Amino acid sequence: MGVTYDAGALIAADRNDRRMWALHAGFLAEEVLPTVPSVVVAQAWRGRAREVNIARLLAPCAIEALEHERARSAGVMLGWADRSDVADAVVVEGALRRDDVVVTSDPDDLVHLADAAGVRLRIRRI
Repeated sequence: MGVTYDAGALIAADRNDRRMWALHAGFLAEEVLPTVPSVVVAQAWRGRAREVNIARLLAPCAIEALEHERARSAGVMLGWADRSDVADAVVVEGALRRDDVVVTSDPDDLVHLADAAGVRLRIRRI
């Protein structure tokens, strides 16, 4: 099992949410390397000095670039679901491709995207 973090996970880390840090530590202890799509980093990062917590969370993570084929797949998924949030679609596309669980604070749109694609998404809500 792998894990993908969405922007809600990064924001929880930024706010020093103990549940998020415990979950993150657990994944690392199990040698599960969290994946964070680069578009999610862009969605959560604002360059504030206090974002040291986001930087600390991201340090051991795999940051996944958005390549052309994946971008097209995410776009198709947005069309099926009649949605427009690119970051959500990229999170879902990658998690489904890797069979990851998604750590999020707001699963509704992610589940809607997966449902539109006809697949079940595993969610861990924080």
